[in-house]
Amino acid sequence: MILFIADLHLSPERPDIFGAFRRFMEQEAPKADRLYVLGDLFEAWIGDDDTSPFNQAVAALFKANAERGVAQFFIHGNRDFLIGKRFAKAAGLTLLPEEAVVDLYGTPALILHGDSLCTLDLGYQAFRRKSRGRFWQWRMQLLPLWLRRRIARKARAKSQASNAMKSDAIMDVTPAEVDKVMARHQVGLLIHGHTHRPNRHQQRLGERIVLGDWYEQGSVLVVTEEDIRLECRPFEKSA
Repeated sequence: MILFIADLHLSPERPDIFGAFRRFMEQEAPKADRLYVLGDLFEAWIGDDDTSPFNQAVAALFKANAERGVAQFFIHGNRDFLIGKRFAKAAGLTLLPEEAVVDLYGTPALILHGDSLCTLDLGYQAFRRKSRGRFWQWRMQLLPLWLRRRIARKARAKSQASNAMKSDAIMDVTPAEVDKVMARHQVGLLIHGHTHRPNRHQQRLGERIVLGDWYEQGSVLVVTEEDIRLECRPFEKSA
């Protein structure tokens, strides 16, 4: 069994999401051969030197499954592109490039976070190009943790305000870009997150599967030799 998750947006402010994630990691993930996290695992990641108890708890859940023999892979999202080798080692994660082709029981599939497919969002794409640069990231990492936390809070608030003004078309993937990237990698299956719109779409070159976010329920793509299922994991209700 191969599992895919994305867009959990983990943070201490949402213990319900962390609880659902913990149950998934303790009860379901250990049964998998491979686990892929397609970005935005955290609500914000300001650097591997942020070794808060919360971040260490997340890393420990991954590490436990790595020690059980589960192969775990991570693709950066737009909220956690600063995750580096230090955290990956602590968590037992293998970092993948922004676009990766993986084998799903004989079927090649292209996996990515999905933000690069939203080409109509020109403002975000400009920030994406800048923030993925080595100089920008090096300069950001030089700032003290308290300042990076403040910058991250302001950036989230600005992003939320900006997104509220954007149309659905701008916030979703661009069909032409989907065709382009699938053709470049010569695949008939594309899996991504980012848009928070779980669904399975038929594209010109094959199928596109979109993982959902974890704001209200867990979204998991389950791949076996027999089939592919996009499933939801309801949160447990508090007493």
